[in-house]
Amino acid sequence: MISATKPWITIPTELIGSLPRTTTLLEGQQSYKAGHISINQLDVLQDKAVRQTLIELEKTGPGQLTDGEQAKPSFLIYPIAPLYPYAYSFDDIVDCFTITFSDGHQRTLPRLIKAPFRYGKYAVDYVRRAKQYTRRQIKQAVISPSALSNVYPQATISGYSREQFLDDLVNEVEKDIRLCLEAGVDKIQMDFTEARLSLKIDPSGELLDKFIQLNNRVLDRFSNNPEYLNKLGVHICPGGDRDSHHSLNVDYTLVLPRVFNLHATNFYLSLASERDRTRSLAVIRTYIQPHQRVFIGVINPTDARVETAEQVCDRILEAVRFIPIEQLGTTDDCGYAPFADDETTTRAKCYDKIRARVDGTRMAERILNTRK
Repeated sequence: MISATKPWITIPTELIGSLPRTTTLLEGQQSYKAGHISINQLDVLQDKAVRQTLIELEKTGPGQLTDGEQAKPSFLIYPIAPLYPYAYSFDDIVDCFTITFSDGHQRTLPRLIKAPFRYGKYAVDYVRRAKQYTRRQIKQAVISPSALSNVYPQATISGYSREQFLDDLVNEVEKDIRLCLEAGVDKIQMDFTEARLSLKIDPSGELLDKFIQLNNRVLDRFSNNPEYLNKLGVHICPGGDRDSHHSLNVDYTLVLPRVFNLHATNFYLSLASERDRTRSLAVIRTYIQPHQRVFIGVINPTDARVETAEQVCDRILEAVRFIPIEQLGTTDDCGYAPFADDETTTRAKCYDKIRARVDGTRMAERILNTRK
């Protein structure tokens, strides 16, 4: 009697998104800010950086790619940056939403000064550019509505209520996602780094619940399209930037139960930077639903050390004690350079870390499939 062999289970592995900008592009950004080159000249440098990044990423292993967010000013403000200073202002810094990182540096969102809220740039432009230079599948990160909700000033804008603003915001984020899906992206990742930060601002969890409700208003607009819904995911991390974090000191186990209230299929959850991964994994096991997949962070981009494939493999073997292999994937904790001026990690080191993730995932995959 011939026994049926079980199908081989593949563990998907994905990049979060950003990579440090190329040296030429970093120099070009400074020249543009100083008024030495035009926006068109900067665009040419961004185009070259995207092409170079895709070529280099293809050498790290098979699978989908990102453009390394080479043309984004940051993961956070790409949709509204083209509208400075017409519709946004940093003048009243007290009224601007400011994030402070563990090393003391800050990142600030401008405040909206002109209604209605609208995007000046859609992520599909990045998708179309990347598709010119690779035949691989493309993954695109977009910013969450909860993050951009912080541009509305504390004092209401005359004739434009916060409720009207939120309606416009939800419409624009939906459009940002839908255009990418219609352009044929493999995955869409909504960056929700403020999830953990919200408990630092409001330990009661009320702000986090409001953020989740707002994000679900967008996600629910894709609920009638299973193909699109399966491509949607949400990224949660402690906010890595310049080798520091904004909310790593917030108890992750208080965030994770609420995170699974998001109406998403894929969850990209930082884990490598956690001191006690098993506590977080136990919470994930409790709240993950059968139709969902969790991509666990097995690489810490803010750690100067390059992980080995064996370390990555061990982290995956640890995770499958809590998460079924069929619902497991791997990723990096955060992007490697979510802001365009972040030069703390070399591109070469990023690629070494990515290779370790890819090789370690395949190593664990072989071990787990032979155990079946």
